[in-house]
Amino acid sequence: MTEESVDILIIGAGPAGCVSAAYLINNNIKVKVVEKSKFPRFVIGESLLPKCMEHFEEVGLLDCLQEQSFEKKYGARFLKNDVVCNFDFSLKHTKGWDWTWQVPREDFDNALAIEIQRKGVPIDFENEVVDVTFDGSNSKTTVKDIDGNLKIINAKFVIDSGGYGRVLPRILQLDIPSKLPKHSSIFTQVKDINRPEGVEGTLITFDVISTHVWLWVIPFSNGNTSIGFVGPTEYINSFKGSPAEVLSEMLKISDYYYKRFKDVDFLLEPKVIQNFSKSVKQLYGNGYALTGNSTEFLDPIFSSGVTFATESGLLAAKLACKEINNENVNWEKEYAEYIKEGVEVFSSYVHEWYTGNLQKLFFHRPENAEIKNKICAVLAGYVWDKTNPFVAKHKRIIKTVAHMIDMEEEMPKI
Repeated sequence: MTEESVDILIIGAGPAGCVSAAYLINNNIKVKVVEKSKFPRFVIGESLLPKCMEHFEEVGLLDCLQEQSFEKKYGARFLKNDVVCNFDFSLKHTKGWDWTWQVPREDFDNALAIEIQRKGVPIDFENEVVDVTFDGSNSKTTVKDIDGNLKIINAKFVIDSGGYGRVLPRILQLDIPSKLPKHSSIFTQVKDINRPEGVEGTLITFDVISTHVWLWVIPFSNGNTSIGFVGPTEYINSFKGSPAEVLSEMLKISDYYYKRFKDVDFLLEPKVIQNFSKSVKQLYGNGYALTGNSTEFLDPIFSSGVTFATESGLLAAKLACKEINNENVNWEKEYAEYIKEGVEVFSSYVHEWYTGNLQKLFFHRPENAEIKNKICAVLAGYVWDKTNPFVAKHKRIIKTVAHMIDMEEEMPKI
């Protein structure tokens, strides 16, 4: 069995891992990435938020992404019955990026991985973590390559950016049930041969079928489009047949999109993720930190996944860098409390989406522009800006405004 040593080992070469690695190599830290998959590879989570653009820019990964000519995302559209709610990221409470991208993740993640390798970060693809042990300021991670060969990697710190693999939560038994409802999703990509011309064909759209069931439509610049349904697990499982048959049948419930997609071939066999919301006991421990989907996964309704991944990946790298340079780090205050603040804001929005309260705010007419631009800042990923009352008071403000809408609608018309 071979053995090697690094300062920091990163598990996973997705956006969280690449942002972490880029920051560390920029600061002369000896870093290595191990990745179970072979890139490029398909993964879900194709819609970004403006907040994550700051992270790519800070660590020098923005230029390589600009070169890919991904579809630009300037906002998000929500449809329910005959009502349309458009959010424009340039009209938001918090200053920051006004646009981001809609990306085929296989191309997006691969571009990031190629760039960090160019910067000098080694990535061992098709290497699976099978065990990790921690002993004070050192760890031993056992990895197995595609041929079954084992290797030990010694590191002063481990950052788990393994996404849905949830490596350290599994090995260290950190998983706990999510407090969010049990929802599942079914999704694929299609060659969008019926895509409308102009802006309509580029818009990311959430077609709200009912309070708990919705369809995402995410067009890419390469002519393909990601489509997927989300709903209660029991509802998704009530459809019979193969995943392709189920998704084809479910498309019939979308009055807006059925005609566009009914005769389109699926580029991938539709995939199903059951009960996708996840949580953990803790976000860090002695010698490690969890980032991205290795920590919490909420719900795809507001496309928060990549932004939480890059926010946590960058912060974990900064704090780990300080720690191995013998600087004091308060992981609870500087990392866990901060990340949980953002997670709790989005959790409130997910919760109130499925109670129907947030949907009232989206689809009530006439619109309130002031409320809308504050919600827009949240949807853009700026969930740490406490000057925004829809962040600072997230636990009660949506319910309060929804109640005011109910009272207004109950008032007799004069």
